[in-house]
Amino acid sequence: MGQGVGRPERRSKSLSMEGYQTIMMAEEEEEEEKEAAECAKDAAEKHSQKLKAICGLADLKNEAVGLYNIGLSCCLNSLLQVFFMNRNFTAILRRIKVPSEAVEQTRSVPYQMLLLLEAMQRGKHKSVHPMDLAKCLSKHGVRLFVLYDASQLFLILWNLIKNQITNLHLAESLTDLYTIRLQEYLVCQKCLLETKKNSNMLMLPLPMFSHDSHRVKTLEDSLRCFFAPEHLMGDNMCHCKRCDKKTVCLQGMKVTCLPQTLTLHLKRFCSKHGNSTQKISHYLSFPQNLDFSQILTPEQYQPDFLEEDTGLYDLFAVVAHSGSASCGHYCAYIWSLTERKWYCFNDSSVCQVSWDDVKSTYGHTGLRWSETAYLLVYRKKESPAAV
Repeated sequence: MGQGVGRPERRSKSLSMEGYQTIMMAEEEEEEEKEAAECAKDAAEKHSQKLKAICGLADLKNEAVGLYNIGLSCCLNSLLQVFFMNRNFTAILRRIKVPSEAVEQTRSVPYQMLLLLEAMQRGKHKSVHPMDLAKCLSKHGVRLFVLYDASQLFLILWNLIKNQITNLHLAESLTDLYTIRLQEYLVCQKCLLETKKNSNMLMLPLPMFSHDSHRVKTLEDSLRCFFAPEHLMGDNMCHCKRCDKKTVCLQGMKVTCLPQTLTLHLKRFCSKHGNSTQKISHYLSFPQNLDFSQILTPEQYQPDFLEEDTGLYDLFAVVAHSGSASCGHYCAYIWSLTERKWYCFNDSSVCQVSWDDVKSTYGHTGLRWSETAYLLVYRKKESPAAV
């Protein structure tokens, strides 16, 4: 009781200048902290709103969800996860026109993919069954219980999706999202007549060996080999209109436009004697970031719109294959754009992984059954204002 009953201590009514400055500095710091917190909150809210506009609310709440293996469907499951984790693709998928007839709905690949995506995002299960989509695909010649080559199945899926999108604008958006635009050229080495042809590709098939049969050890070197000009001689000579006969020609290509989502195919399977297919398991590293202006020469990299096409890319997904050419398994390593973490999608099993885990797919010559990267998917680097 006695403590605090005594006479209150007399305090000075005036503060010293030093004390005043200390209090003012503390108040200013508090104000600055509040302003910084509010700015950070506003920035996060704007970023969230932008993501909602791009992806839809469900994409923001989406947790990594697996797909059950319904019988040799690991390849299909891996590719579906790569499609679904790409918010630019899901933004297109969410805007498709829903078929009016029930029979049409069962045959529509985009619609069945949308239903599967919704089931993955709105359900409470860690994994879902892709059976309805698989049945839909079987109606278009994609056989069930068959282990597909991931590069071939990607092209089949993409073309089915694109051809069944009835909205022309959406179909064009899908084309722009994935299409690599090139210009091929052929120069007669006798009269120097040059012919040019524009071509489009959905993926670049990259060699594992150089033109002189040496092993390629990096993705950058594989890209250089792919774009390296080649002299066509002997049986490979081409007919020159000006010379009116077959002549030695220089064949090459250059990049005119790179897409937002860039798919690269490492050609790890090759045909040997007796039409048997063998897997090439040797080491080939790939970076987290690509800069095409540094990899290719100015003659090979000539984008039509340089201010829009910087050639800068970030690794987004790796579809990896383990086993042999005749008996194997696929899984996908994918970078979550919302969580900014790597995940491994292995059918119904999904787990967070590290960059070192992703790098383990570089390959190893002595381990023929080891897991090796087969498809690499890069996304165009976003500017700081777009993030």
